[in-house]
Amino acid sequence: MVTSHVEKSIRDLPNRPGIYIFRDANKKPLYIGKAKSLRKRGLSYLREHPEARIRAMLSEAHEIDYLVSDTEAEALGLENAWIKNKRPRYNIQLRDDKTYPYLKLTMRDDYPRIVFTRRILRDGAEYFGPFLPGGLARKAIKLVQKLFQVRICRIPIDGKLPRPCLYHDMHRCLGPCVTGLTTHQAYSEAVEQAKLFLSGRNEKLQRDLKQQMRDASDQLEFEEAARLRDLLAEIDGISQRRKLSSVRGEDVDIFGVKVAGGNAAVTILVMRGGQVLDRRELFWEGQDEVDPAQLMSEVLPQIYDVTTFIPKEIHLPTPIDGEEPLIIWLSERKEERVYVRMPSRGPKADRVALAMRNAELAFKRRFRTESRGALAARSLADHLELGDPPQRIEGFDISTFQGSDTVASLVVWEAGKMRKSDYRSFNIKGLDKPDDFFSMHQAVERRYRRVLDEVGAMPDLILIDGGRGQLNAALAALSVLGVEETRVVGLAKREEEIYLPEQPEPLLLSRHDPGLQLLQEIRDESHRFAVSRHRRRRKARTFRSRLDSLQGVGDGRRKLLLRRFGSFAGVELASLDELQEVLGPRVGRSVHEQLVAYAAEAADSAEVEIDSAVAAGQMPTSSKV
Repeated sequence: MVTSHVEKSIRDLPNRPGIYIFRDANKKPLYIGKAKSLRKRGLSYLREHPEARIRAMLSEAHEIDYLVSDTEAEALGLENAWIKNKRPRYNIQLRDDKTYPYLKLTMRDDYPRIVFTRRILRDGAEYFGPFLPGGLARKAIKLVQKLFQVRICRIPIDGKLPRPCLYHDMHRCLGPCVTGLTTHQAYSEAVEQAKLFLSGRNEKLQRDLKQQMRDASDQLEFEEAARLRDLLAEIDGISQRRKLSSVRGEDVDIFGVKVAGGNAAVTILVMRGGQVLDRRELFWEGQDEVDPAQLMSEVLPQIYDVTTFIPKEIHLPTPIDGEEPLIIWLSERKEERVYVRMPSRGPKADRVALAMRNAELAFKRRFRTESRGALAARSLADHLELGDPPQRIEGFDISTFQGSDTVASLVVWEAGKMRKSDYRSFNIKGLDKPDDFFSMHQAVERRYRRVLDEVGAMPDLILIDGGRGQLNAALAALSVLGVEETRVVGLAKREEEIYLPEQPEPLLLSRHDPGLQLLQEIRDESHRFAVSRHRRRRKARTFRSRLDSLQGVGDGRRKLLLRRFGSFAGVELASLDELQEVLGPRVGRSVHEQLVAYAAEAADSAEVEIDSAVAAGQMPTSSKV
């Protein structure tokens, strides 16, 4: 039930189209919806709602906000934009496990470039796609270069380069990098034409180009008019080959959906030119059951808001709420009529049935990981005598190179999947030679001392990468902390043996046992994470210049010295005057004195080593020729 404050806010809603926002006590959006009449839709929430998801949302709601629009179609666009921006917890938002190729124009640049990408970011760029099949994206880049001469390079554009690159000579770039080859206005016009082309709006592009060609001809600029004529012919030929929505029914998106257990899978069969070119799969991991019609109503705007090509027809397996405003919104984006159909017989219905079967298979593939994880957890509970299946497992590994830059890793498996946000790494201290046992003891003690101090909740199982020695080191660390009840096991790599504290002999499980496979997965992930952190630390140490140890030398002065003398050895050989010329009188003299002191110290150290070697009989005091 809603609170009295929310009920009063609902009764004050206007009888206008728009979006409404349920907020919690901290004013954070919980749910965003659209309505033809905000008041009527709001009053519907005062009755018992059939969806448990919405009932849970209403129990948290503290107030309701709204934003009016002129039409329900405008409200749909607002709803989708707000959902993407605010990401309210109780709205349905699908996840796409497959990345698709897009092209983007970097519109924030003075001279935008065209880029191949698989990620859509909020970076002010214009995105086009997805391109299906993926190879079309690469071809589209070449076409944009050929037709509009938009650049693809990453170099800063300031017009100061002495000459352009090969792309300009091949008429694939207007050459904004060199002053005088083009103007900002001409380049901007080329970018606008490329946007129309990539959006599939070739008719508008052709009208604009024809007008420009006529204007050029009237002004007796016949070379420019000829160029525009050839460009028109090229675009017209491409349009004929593509047949973008030119034949009714050729470009169709066919939807299938499977909902069960609070989860959902949506499959889209992408038909272009009468052929099914690709299949998209999207997933939702919800909290409660959701009606397929409601799910489709909420996700269709999300899907078509991020794609620049909207098909002529969309075939759905079920009717949806708000079909008419959706059609208006899609038609406005496509700039022509879009049809949303629910075919019941014939070839179109057969294709929807095929999409439904694909959605069911996708659902099984996507969500079977949870059942496999549950099976593995039950297997571990039986073999390791845990009582209940573990819900959280933490795994440790050590990575080192000759005792230097030793790093311990911690990875976390929880509720059927790796939880990367909880991963941690530990730089091992007080170690001057390889010692896995010391490193494991320190990592385990540091980890769980902090856990006990902050949250107090230990994992159900701790996995140590290694045999009896590493396991005993971890047990000793837990003993120091007074932790006795948490189960700890070791997994040795060679024979995949599981070492248990109370058993002298290791436990050998079948290689096909799901429990062993889960431990192997966690062990391998902890090893990967440890190695990656070790390499990062070693790289950082290796790249640290010896010049950093000189007092008075920071990043700027280090760069000056390296630019003048080439290396630390070159700096050591520099004279006082040369150093003062680069660093100034005071800092130059200080650095010169430090280098002289370092050289004297190194010479004394070398003499001590030679004397020690002679005394030990390892080096002759003289030699005869």
